[in-house]
Amino acid sequence: MARLIVAGAAGRMGRTLTSLIVQQPTHTLVGAVEAKGVKAVGSDAGEIAGVGALGVRIGDDYAALAAPDTVTLDFTNATASLEHLAIAAAKGAAIVIGSTGFTAEMEARARELAPKTRTLIAPNMSIGINVLLKLVTEAATLLNGFDAEVLEIHHRTKIDAPSGTALALGRAIAGARGLDFQKSATFGREGITGARPADQIGILALRGGDAVGDHTVIFAGLGERLELVHRTQSREALASGALRAAAWLENKPNGLYSIRDVLGL
Repeated sequence: MARLIVAGAAGRMGRTLTSLIVQQPTHTLVGAVEAKGVKAVGSDAGEIAGVGALGVRIGDDYAALAAPDTVTLDFTNATASLEHLAIAAAKGAAIVIGSTGFTAEMEARARELAPKTRTLIAPNMSIGINVLLKLVTEAATLLNGFDAEVLEIHHRTKIDAPSGTALALGRAIAGARGLDFQKSATFGREGITGARPADQIGILALRGGDAVGDHTVIFAGLGERLELVHRTQSREALASGALRAAAWLENKPNGLYSIRDVLGL
């Protein structure tokens, strides 16, 4: 039985994770964490998630909970996740990170810390999105002469743009075509832009309402267009993938893994 800690337990993903954990006999919630000063600190994690008291209080000291026999589920933010990863590495605790918004420097630091323990980092934990990544890689290769564009929409409170998933999709296209993603990517267009360069990868982020997250990859050729679409209908898709990742990661050797490793893609 996987012994799980939920970081960001009072947030939307944290509450969803808690509610799913109590429904699955193969997992048990042993800890919950929030940032210092958050009102929910001291409350029962189950009550905050709306599933009734579980006897697990939300604390603000992750280091006091992290242990080699635990797996942490972290959907907080890039800064907090990096801090938690450093603690997990020091404590030998496994950690699954689904946060986005990492800068290049933060990504480099994460790659340095991750191999010191069992770490899985993925911009999107949903199974469907990771199958989409594989399909996009294949399509980008087969449709090498087609223009590639990525469109995403998320809820109005998402703080980073474009989404980590959109960036991952863009990188998948670039990798399949042997392109430097940083040089090929363009994030929105305005004004007299001129003709579209053949190797450009357009990425556009939309924000509005309570959209959980939709991603569309467009391959546009002459006289035809292929669109691959994934729509996340609820956060349970992300939470379910994270729980599957936690169970898979629990007994793996130290290293940095992705959700595609879990799925064998």
